Amino acid sequence: MKFIISSSTLLKKLQQISGVLNTNNTLPILDNFLFEISESELTVTASDLETTISTKTSVESKEDGVIAIPAKLLLDTLKTFPNQPLTFSINDADFGIEISSDQGKYKLSGLNGDEFPKVPQINDPSSITIAASIIENAISKTLFATGNDELRPVMSGVFFELNNDDVTFVATDAHKLVKYRRADLKAKTGSSFIFPKKPLTLLKTILSNVNEDVVINYNETNAAFEFETTKLISRLIDGKYPNYNAVIPIENPNVLTVTRTSFLNSLKRVSIFSNKTTHQIKLKITGSELNISAEDLDFSNEATERLTCQYEGEDMEIGFNAAFLIEMLTNLTSENVSIAMSAPNRAGILTPVEKEDENEEVLMLVMPVMLNN
Repeated sequence: MKFIISSSTLLKKLQQISGVLNTNNTLPILDNFLFEISESELTVTASDLETTISTKTSVESKEDGVIAIPAKLLLDTLKTFPNQPLTFSINDADFGIEISSDQGKYKLSGLNGDEFPKVPQINDPSSITIAASIIENAISKTLFATGNDELRPVMSGVFFELNNDDVTFVATDAHKLVKYRRADLKAKTGSSFIFPKKPLTLLKTILSNVNEDVVINYNETNAAFEFETTKLISRLIDGKYPNYNAVIPIENPNVLTVTRTSFLNSLKRVSIFSNKTTHQIKLKITGSELNISAEDLDFSNEATERLTCQYEGEDMEIGFNAAFLIEMLTNLTSENVSIAMSAPNRAGILTPVEKEDENEEVLMLVMPVMLNN
């Protein structure tokens, strides 16, 4: 088998899918990219068994074939080439690979491509089509709030809730929660699934350069995202997602409105002086004044800042984990944000004041930390 391809085209395609590779695989063949050539079209696949991603590109080739090529060795080699055509010659008997460039020849050993795990097929799938920019935005707004607790695997992914009149994406780790709803998306049949964090991180990176629609096919066990020349398929997280609506407080009479960037920058400065394990900061709101303070008693560090704000409600003191608030404010883009609260021991609801898009609704919930007054 022999084919010719541009070094920069191949590198770009491989970098796109290499994020799925694990450093310690149980199956040695998973340290390889699977190359399949059919009618002058090359399909490259990478997998970690849970998630499989493949991408296609055209090559110069007179014959079809399949080979597994060591991923790290190939990536490291391609990164050093200026853009030029590369000729891959594969010995079908011993899976030896020779790469010829303008500068020289490079030999490496491949593996039998037939031993590569087969891509799972999604039988009787349901389907929904969503613009790439919307999915990328939904992932960006929710992914940071997913959990890492191995004892609660359902929280380590994003919950897709597809209804006849809207689609909602939810992520939570029990300390913070993000609900991202789109009123302009509709599914033919109501259903839901939990998609794992790792493939979503990969998708977020790839979709930032995609301008077309993404087709999502899903059933009880797997979901596949297909767009342009790429297909990502992953096993879903098994289990029942927590009833997230039950934890969102409805009555929140105390509403603070503040400029997002000023609030974010203040939190970043003040939190440097907070306790390194709790990251606790205190918000004291009186009238149109917001006091942000933190202290670390172990090292006698403390900081206070004052911001002007709009506030409706009773004077209040409430504690939060600064790291959570900083993450939330960083993932919002509006000029102003509002925090609705009911009591110092109840969750605060963070929402953007200005909407980027009238069809989107973003709600972020953060649990308070008890102040030791």
